[in-house]
Amino acid sequence: MTPSRPSLRRTTRNGWTRSATLAVSLVMVAVSACNDQKATAPVPTPPPEVSVIKVKAQPIPYLRDLPGRVAPMRIAEVRSRVSGLVIKRLFEQGSAVREGDILYKIDPAPYEVELASAEAALARTEAALVLATQQAERLETLLARNTASQAQYDAADAARKQAAAEVAGAKATRDRARLNLSWTDVRAPISGRIGRALLTEGTLIEQGSTGVLATVQQLHPIYVDITQSVGELNKLRRDFASGELDRLSHDAANVHLIMDDGTLYGSAGRLLFSDVTADPSTGQVTLRVQIPNPHDELFPGMYVRARIKQGIDSDAIAVPQQAIQRTDEGKPEVWLVKPDGRVMLQPVEVGPVVDGSWVVREGLAPGQNVVVEGFQKIAAGMEVKTRPWKLEAPAEDKPHDADASDTDTASSDMLKQPVAQAR
Repeated sequence: MTPSRPSLRRTTRNGWTRSATLAVSLVMVAVSACNDQKATAPVPTPPPEVSVIKVKAQPIPYLRDLPGRVAPMRIAEVRSRVSGLVIKRLFEQGSAVREGDILYKIDPAPYEVELASAEAALARTEAALVLATQQAERLETLLARNTASQAQYDAADAARKQAAAEVAGAKATRDRARLNLSWTDVRAPISGRIGRALLTEGTLIEQGSTGVLATVQQLHPIYVDITQSVGELNKLRRDFASGELDRLSHDAANVHLIMDDGTLYGSAGRLLFSDVTADPSTGQVTLRVQIPNPHDELFPGMYVRARIKQGIDSDAIAVPQQAIQRTDEGKPEVWLVKPDGRVMLQPVEVGPVVDGSWVVREGLAPGQNVVVEGFQKIAAGMEVKTRPWKLEAPAEDKPHDADASDTDTASSDMLKQPVAQAR
């Protein structure tokens, strides 16, 4: 019958439609799955970039920061050699004086009288000598004519000699009186800076008094007495004997002072000597330094720290301070970049800090690349990309792709930075 055919056609069309829809859905699911796989696939990251320096052996001074006290080069207490009343002070307290300048004036009247009396006595003895000389010469003539006895001549000759002796004694008395009069002018014994006046006008200085009128100190140049332990000095001598350190020239200016505010004093000093006796209570030896002080910036008794260059390590290795890492036990170590571009931790033994860098005693060899910046991005065995490290270079000027062999210049520039505190 004809009515059954349309029903079959609709059924066939509906089945094909469902099949097509299902196929499209499967294709969409497959495409979505492919996209998800592409989204979740890991993307390889480039190796982290670190800043390195290539270490090399170079001469580095052996520096020590030691405590010290400033001491005057010369010190003189001004005292009076004669007694009397102080009538005048002729200096400004705290001013500079020259050797021989009159500082105090003592009443000279008694000494002027004493000098006049001595000169009168000298004139009297000189007159007596003239008379005795004439008498002796007269008797000598008479003795030659046999009109005077030998005894008379001997007595006259003795009187002449006695008169000459009295003249000599009178001259000495006169010279003493003249000297005492000159001592009424109390003069500066040395050139330097004078302190406060310890006596004022109207003070009576008694005979035999040991009172100090003022103090003069020579402050240019000036001494600084520093102390160092006996153990350090002995180790220094052993290093010199073994050749690990080279000696400095004896006349070299090898000491700088560190002031209270941390700045360096403008002039360098020279080590004069080290004491031969150690302090039994501290086990330290005193070293004396002579240093210029043209502007009186250093005062006696002032506490300073002295940075002393005691030798030269001719083949030392140094790295920037931030290159040194510390283990949990506090032991120093550095990150090394191996020839294959991977990093490793290397234990080292460090010495003092010189010119802002740690001196490495053991653990490094010339030519090795040490990481200075970028520690947060690396781990042991990781491959890294290196660039040369330059101290205080602006961020926009720093190169981003360079070979580690270019870092020799950076290492050299680092060692030319201002001196850091040696430990």
